[in-house]
Amino acid sequence: MLRINRTRSLSKLSKTIRTLCTAHVSPTPSKQALDLSPTATQINDQNTSVTPTDPTARKPLNFLKFGLLGVLTGASVTAGYATYAYTLEEVDEKTKPFRASVNFAVGDKASSLDKFQGFLRSAAMTVPAKSIELYLDLRSKIEEHVRGFSEPPSNKLLPDLHPLERHVFTLVLDLNETLVYSDWKRERGWRTFKRPGVDAFLEHLAQFYEIVVYSDQLNVYVDSILERLDAKGSIRHRLSRTETNYRDGKHYRDFSKLNRDPSRILYVSGHALESSLQPENSVPVKPWKLEADDTALVDLIPFLEYVARHPPADIRPVLASYQGRDIATEFIERSKVHQRAYRNFLVHIRLQRAYRNQSAAITGGGCKNRSSMAFSCGVESEVTYEMMGV
Repeated sequence: MLRINRTRSLSKLSKTIRTLCTAHVSPTPSKQALDLSPTATQINDQNTSVTPTDPTARKPLNFLKFGLLGVLTGASVTAGYATYAYTLEEVDEKTKPFRASVNFAVGDKASSLDKFQGFLRSAAMTVPAKSIELYLDLRSKIEEHVRGFSEPPSNKLLPDLHPLERHVFTLVLDLNETLVYSDWKRERGWRTFKRPGVDAFLEHLAQFYEIVVYSDQLNVYVDSILERLDAKGSIRHRLSRTETNYRDGKHYRDFSKLNRDPSRILYVSGHALESSLQPENSVPVKPWKLEADDTALVDLIPFLEYVARHPPADIRPVLASYQGRDIATEFIERSKVHQRAYRNFLVHIRLQRAYRNQSAAITGGGCKNRSSMAFSCGVESEVTYEMMGV
């Protein structure tokens, strides 16, 4: 009996729960929740409609915006052209009268119209003048900042010479394609080769010159190459890319920053004329690109040794006399001319001595022909410097 009563009570309870659930959950949404009638849609559209604005109201704002854009564009183009075509000093000099005209003063006795015109003129000139001054200040700061990267860090890249070496010439050497050649191949990567005769060239000329290597490569590359190349310490100083002058995308050697007399500087390079700011000090040689029979450095030793043993007052006129010619070959030709002239000079001296001996034997005295001696000395000096091209 208890089980039957329990079962009946459970069935009645389940029926009650089902009726409650079906009463609260409706299978279809109510019309009040979703009112899709035409009248409701029309009311909503009327509430959200936007009143159209007058198109003529934005014209002054657009005119001002495009006018300001045009002024900025014109100013930018003008500043770019001035930067490209003129230096900072030239721009300052050309704009100085215009900037001075801003301070236009009208006398106290001037009429009210003149004072008003002066005020308008000053007001109209103030903005362009201030813009020019801002351009000059900004450009000077930028150029000063860029100059720290494009110019050598010091005006004295080399230390002072010892007082006993003031007469010594400075031999500046390029590195790539002059002393060495760096080559890259896929199977072995980068390799650096020594030019034929470079060891003898450095060791021999170190007796006469202060040798400086001046390269446009990074100091890491320069130091690693020279540590293996210059085992005997013939090279006194090393200069790399940070000591060059960067212009138009190229690194130039600036010998005015070496702290040396420019009349005593020789620059030997395979690209001498186009890699230095002072081409009058250049001694061009053939660029070396792994030719096994190359003798350019060895052939140049006689000329450089002769210059060191017979130093001219200024090396630049001497180098100018070799312009357009191979210096080593031309020096050999001039040496032959010098030897022939020197032999003629010796013959002339012998004839002068024979003439003096005969005169002394005839007169019985020891007369000295001073004019002949002076002429002989003049011939000797002329022959010596003719060989160098002075």
